[in-house]
Formats: sequence, C-alpha cells, structure tokens
Amino acid sequence: MLLVEDKQIVVPGEILAEGDYHSGRGTFTEEDKVCSSLVGLVAVRDKKISVIPLQSKYIPKRGDVVIGKVSDIRFSMWNLDINSPYSGILPAAEVFGKEKRDLNRAFNVGDVLFLRVVDVDEVKKVKLGLKGRGLGKFRGGILINITPTKVPRLIGKKGSMINMIKDQTRCEVVVGQNGVVWVKGKPEMERIVQKVVKTIEEEAHTSGLTDRIRDMLLELLGEKTEKPETEKPDTKDEEDEYEEKLIQ
Repeated sequence: MLLVEDKQIVVPGEILAEGDYHSGRGTFTEEDKVCSSLVGLVAVRDKKISVIPLQSKYIPKRGDVVIGKVSDIRFSMWNLDINSPYSGILPAAEVFGKEKRDLNRAFNVGDVLFLRVVDVDEVKKVKLGLKGRGLGKFRGGILINITPTKVPRLIGKKGSMINMIKDQTRCEVVVGQNGVVWVKGKPEMERIVQKVVKTIEEEAHTSGLTDRIRDMLLELLGEKTEKPETEKPDTKDEEDEYEEKLIQ
C-alpha cells in the first residue's frame, strides 16, 4: 500500500509504502516497509519508490564537465574548488605537456576554469583536465551556485530552458554538472539571469515551471506585450525527464 503521493516532500524515517513496493534511491527497507533516508521529494515509478534530495553535494564522476576556481598552486599542479566535499587537481602536464613552465603564467588563484573530470580514484582524488571543446579559462562574468541535482531542470529538455534564458538576455551561460553556473553579459542582464536561475533552483520540483520562467523573463525585461504564438515545449515531458535523471 502506498502511503504518500508522488512529489510529496518527506523526511528521514518516514514510511512511504508497505507490502509489494521496491526500494529505490534515497530509501531503505525495514521488514515490509519502504522508508525515506533523506529530506526530499517522492518519485513513484510503477512499484519502485525513490526520494529525490532537496539539497545535495556534488559527487564527481569521470567524464563530468565542471566549473572550478583555483584555490592553491603547488609545484606541479593547481588545486581547484569544484563545489564538492572533494577538491580537484589539475596537473601541470594536462596544460603544458612535458614542458617545465611557471604555473603562475597560466592560471592564478581565483581564476575560474571550465574542466572535465578525467579520473576519480578510490579515495576520491579528483583529477581534472582541459582537453575538449570549449574547456579553458573564463574571463569576467559572475558565478552562481545551485544544488547540483537541479542542473537537469536548469538545462531543460534538449537545452530548452537554458537556451531560452540565453536568447532572452543575450548572455553567455555555461552550466557545470557540479552546480556552478558562469554568466557573462551586460551587468543588468547578469542580475536577471541570477534571479531566474535561483528561481529555477527553488521551484525545480513544481509543475509549469517553464511557462512561469518565460513570463518572469518577459516581466524582468520589461516586455509585457502579448506573447507571439510559438510552439511551447512539452513541460510535462521536461518534468518527467528531470525526475528520471535524478532517480537513476
């Protein structure tokens, strides 16, 4: 028997179902009961129950693209804050190859980089790299931190949400899988993007978010005229896709 509703907020230890239900991510079983192990939103898929955390820390995975800030420079590497319990390292060899060069000539403390996670070992030592299209140092702009689990909602189905934000504000926007967002544009546009991104983070679990964000952008940009008839994305599909990514 299901004791909660889909998308209901639950707390650790709360009983979600009894009997013929299976435990998914963010849950545990006790006798014939499925219970929540964290504060989050219920996601029911057939007979499987998961709980999507409302707040979470970024856990690095090989292949992720992340935004990091240089926090320290050592003899043969840069240390980077990647919005995670684990710091990242960028070996000098990833930048210079076999050449011996002064690390300060490439990146200094405080520089913001777009990187790829090359490897994560058994003790969570995170090796980063810069090989790949679009990776490298950011110049100017602002950083916005969001809960990493909300990143799929910010991006939207096939990039629909983030592309709408970029098109409306004419800002460059890059989203790291670690929940760090880089934005560069006119100062007033950067502030608008910041408001919109934080709203998406706060309301990621709600229905009709795409339409509300579209209206919010029009209001913030002072464009309160009647919207043209354009094909709207299927927001229900976006919500389902967001949840599927989180419970996998």
